[in-house]
Amino acid sequence: MGVKRISLPLTDEAVEDLRAGDRVLLSGSVLAARDAAHKRLMELIEKGEELPISLAGETIYYVGPTPAKPGQVIGSAGPTTSGRMDKYTPALLSLGLKGMIGKGYRNEAVKEAICKYKAVYFAAVGGSGALLSKAIKHQEIIAYEDLGPEAIRRLTLQDFPVTVINDCHGNDLYQQGAEKYRIE
Repeated sequence: MGVKRISLPLTDEAVEDLRAGDRVLLSGSVLAARDAAHKRLMELIEKGEELPISLAGETIYYVGPTPAKPGQVIGSAGPTTSGRMDKYTPALLSLGLKGMIGKGYRNEAVKEAICKYKAVYFAAVGGSGALLSKAIKHQEIIAYEDLGPEAIRRLTLQDFPVTVINDCHGNDLYQQGAEKYRIE
């Protein structure tokens, strides 16, 4: 199986072409945000207030990087457990979010929203934060600086390795893998 190279931001055509199990190298700009930032965004959405960022066409990497050492762009930047963002994700997808990068399963509501809003969920390899940080070429905090490592950041990626777990056609790599090896 080959590797697909995708330039960000994601387009509808690029999302429709992706299938669960595809190995992808992402290059371009993404947002970085975790639980605390998602909670604040959701509070604004529920109040009908403007968000500090636009989600249209964006991809969010669920990461809270460690501080950078001298000479580095960013510290260790491994994915966090995506399920912690599940309660916020359908609302964010309805506002135009196109992609998410994390690790682990997504719930049924998220998988349905991925299909409904034509989005994609990628997994990055957990436990490889130091290695993944080498594919991050620039970072800056753009909102909620008081959250420290959980502030919303703009990251520039170059050949960031991910695997498609949930595609917009309803496929789920984790379910497909379990079914493939089920003993009957």
